[in-house]
Amino acid sequence: MNAFVETWLTADATPAHDARALTEGGSLARIVLDGQVYSLRITKAGKLILTK
Repeated sequence: MNAFVETWLTADATPAHDARALTEGGSLARIVLDGQVYSLRITKAGKLILTK
């Protein structure tokens, strides 16, 4: 997954990422942190679930 993800800064300069861009319009994205793979899922109700 090497898609462009739009990033912008919030009022306090914290980076923000669009979840739909991360999932490339789908409902699932994999996020890697220190060799651990996490799943980010957008539910039918529009909620986000992050699991290891």
